[in-house]
Amino acid sequence: MKPAAFSYHRAHDVPDAIGLLSEFADAGEDPKLIAGGQSLVPMMNFRLARPTALIDLGTLRRDPGMRSIRRDGAELVIGGLATHREVELARCLGPEFEVVSQAMRWVGHLPIRSRGTVAGSIVHGDATAEWCLLALLLDAVIVAEGPGGRRQIPAGEMFHGYYATAVESDEVVTQVRFTRGASGAALTEFARRHGDFATVDAAVSLDADGNRVVLGGVAPAPIRVPEAEAVLAGGPAGPELFAECGAAAAEAIDPPEDAAGSAAYRRRLARTLITEALQQAWEKGGRR
Repeated sequence: MKPAAFSYHRAHDVPDAIGLLSEFADAGEDPKLIAGGQSLVPMMNFRLARPTALIDLGTLRRDPGMRSIRRDGAELVIGGLATHREVELARCLGPEFEVVSQAMRWVGHLPIRSRGTVAGSIVHGDATAEWCLLALLLDAVIVAEGPGGRRQIPAGEMFHGYYATAVESDEVVTQVRFTRGASGAALTEFARRHGDFATVDAAVSLDADGNRVVLGGVAPAPIRVPEAEAVLAGGPAGPELFAECGAAAAEAIDPPEDAAGSAAYRRRLARTLITEALQQAWEKGGRR
């Protein structure tokens, strides 16, 4: 299919993009930002999204800050237009953020990773998107700029439901800051074919400052599972505890039923994926 008719505009900088968003919204139109376009364009082609105006952020990649990937003390800071592939190849991550690079192998195929952006994926808010799970796992803070200035959105307040996030329609995400490193962390998922959207995915960490269990594909938005995290707190770490943790998560969730699988099927996937991810995290760094 082809998208519905729309007008195309190129933003020169962040203030220009914000101004265009406000201008079109005030005129009663439905503007959307486009960066990599790997989520928005397919939805437009199927007419699941029908923006009347597209505002292209591609020119903003000339700003080094918008595509930078750097460490700021204990934090990992990723510019709003950095691509999945650029993160995958970044050398500054260190063991604390190794899970970020390793998770990129689950993101579509190479052409998608080469064009899609980190911020675009998080703002899109797909419940199974790897970046959304990583945001919850590593306490990301999403930095957005709009007519009211700059604000910081903690990942715990970011995801509101199916493709719904806390970023306003007249805001541009300029930065994503991951504030919590985790050397003992892993992300894994199940999809029918490599590169497809995950049916269920899981991200976990085993660290002295607290364990995390995050699931995607079992609710309208990615979620932490406190019942599973409580099991991990009981220790000692090992295969038996990891299996118990997976079982606790499967018991706690209430997943949807759709063409990809029943609720019972998603519970089994969640149990298996959490158990596997915990074993991987333990072998990587959690044993320490």
